[in-house]
Amino acid sequence: MPRPIWNGSLSFGLLNIPMSLMPAERNVDLHFRMLDGRNNAPIRYERVNTETGEEVPWKDIVRAFEYKKGSYVVLEPEDVQAARSESKEMVEIEAFVEADAVGPEYVEKPYVLVPAKKSEKGYVLLREILARTGRVGIARVVIRSREYLCEVVPRDKALYLMLLRYPQEIVDASEYSIPDQAPSHYRISAREMDMAEQLIEAMSTKWKADDYKDEYRDRLKKTIEKRMKSKGVVTPVEREEEPAEETATNVVDFMSLLQKSLSDNKRTPAAKKAPAKKAAARSKQKAPAKKAAKRAGHRRR
Repeated sequence: MPRPIWNGSLSFGLLNIPMSLMPAERNVDLHFRMLDGRNNAPIRYERVNTETGEEVPWKDIVRAFEYKKGSYVVLEPEDVQAARSESKEMVEIEAFVEADAVGPEYVEKPYVLVPAKKSEKGYVLLREILARTGRVGIARVVIRSREYLCEVVPRDKALYLMLLRYPQEIVDASEYSIPDQAPSHYRISAREMDMAEQLIEAMSTKWKADDYKDEYRDRLKKTIEKRMKSKGVVTPVEREEEPAEETATNVVDFMSLLQKSLSDNKRTPAAKKAPAKKAAARSKQKAPAKKAAKRAGHRRR
């Protein structure tokens, strides 16, 4: 069972629905390692200073922005932290739009929203009203320190969170040479249009995702299996994953919250920051774990 990307809440109006963000895609690519062909030893990539040729430890690496060729401005950790959103565990819906208003070019990555324990009512309410109205929710979410634009979409019995690209990330089709004249300009006859339409009708069927297989991956996997049979197989020991903790919630009066949201026309406020003393205490508790993880990272490299 995959682990949650994060545990937080989805909000619209004054309603907060505790949820977990779960992966909605599975990586099935066959991964390869680069080996030295002379002795089959794995090749290691190192962080090397281009001037001295020496390997640079992680503690001496800083972030910098190259504002012109060969010229950099170094960013301090607090600079990056200041740019991050405070709503780290909140999907706050800012607006609802028609489901077909967001073009496919904006969709980047899918996730599944899973309700926390005792928050099923709010989940089902949002899912059903989105399906009934033919709308999706436009929101923002912070995943691994980066803020994304996203849409909340109902699909069958689930709510999906689709990460979206910002407009500046999309190349407008007008920048390319696209045929934009009427069909007659390209000497397409009415007969050709009719025949093409008939062909499409003849080839039309119901969409069944299971009918389509990654044939290249299957062929490559068979080739790998043949090699494995001639050289033997090593089976790694599987580790059991710890079950993710579920967050319980109290019973919520949705009717009163909906009525108040409509009358006030307000969005759910972002979660309040923890008091400085509590935040400092948590920071001290996390520090040893971070140092241990950092030392483990050095040993692996």
